[in-house]
Amino acid sequence: MQINRLFEMIYLLLDRRRMTAKELAERFEVSERTVYRDVEVLSAAGIPVYATKGRGGGIQLLDDFVLDKSVLSEREKNEILFSLQGMSAAHYPEIDEVLNRLSSLFQQSNTDWIDVDFTQWGSDEEEKKKFARLRDAILSRKRVRMCYCSAYGIQSSRTVEPVKLRFKGKAWYLQAYCCKRQEYRMFKLFRISNLSVTDELFEPKQPPSWEEEKPSFSQVELKLRFSPSIFYRVYEEFDHSWIRQDEDGSLLVTASFPMDEWVYGYLLSFGGELEVLEPESVRETLKKKIKQLHQLYF
Repeated sequence: MQINRLFEMIYLLLDRRRMTAKELAERFEVSERTVYRDVEVLSAAGIPVYATKGRGGGIQLLDDFVLDKSVLSEREKNEILFSLQGMSAAHYPEIDEVLNRLSSLFQQSNTDWIDVDFTQWGSDEEEKKKFARLRDAILSRKRVRMCYCSAYGIQSSRTVEPVKLRFKGKAWYLQAYCCKRQEYRMFKLFRISNLSVTDELFEPKQPPSWEEEKPSFSQVELKLRFSPSIFYRVYEEFDHSWIRQDEDGSLLVTASFPMDEWVYGYLLSFGGELEVLEPESVRETLKKKIKQLHQLYF
């Protein structure tokens, strides 16, 4: 992108004072004519950059030019750097280079106190590639073809217009306009396979906000009782305001869930350390699933 190239050109000239058009063209993999056009753009924007011909000539900034860093407070500089560090967790390979430049520009060296990693333990390179392809499709506004598996295990081929990636509830989601359903949908990234980015461009339609997005499943309030032996997991996975400790030490949790099939698998993952108190319909469904497991293994 031109704006990135212009920023880096200023940074390079501040660092090296003078570079030839050929050096800059090779650095950015563009023509020398493009470099001179960039110089004109910078000059029109008020950056004192100029080109000189002859021996020892090249493109340079006025000797007394410096970027004005005083418009940002120390707190604002740190917030910019910490935001960039968070973006690096979202598989932006170019962020580290930008982070190093801004750290140098802001004269900040202590930027490694936080480390964010959204990947799961044992996740492979394919998941990272999937994320990168979707990110590129969103930025270039290109349609995507993919296979999607619903919560009920139903596979379907989709062509979608991707607009946003969002991390929520320990999982990544893609918000995209589904050409098949003719509406915006949320797709869980782990259920996407056979992903390919087409050359078909699209004009983004105004997507609904995350809060306006229609839920695929109705919300049901569950009342749960946990054994005190898994105290640590309950407090890791539920909002503390939902938890109440009973006299016998057990933990009572009231929480709302979308009644998707995965919820039953999640509840069963607690084994005998969890009893669903309400609603009765969920208790009955769990009984059936436990009976199926018993018949399978005993």
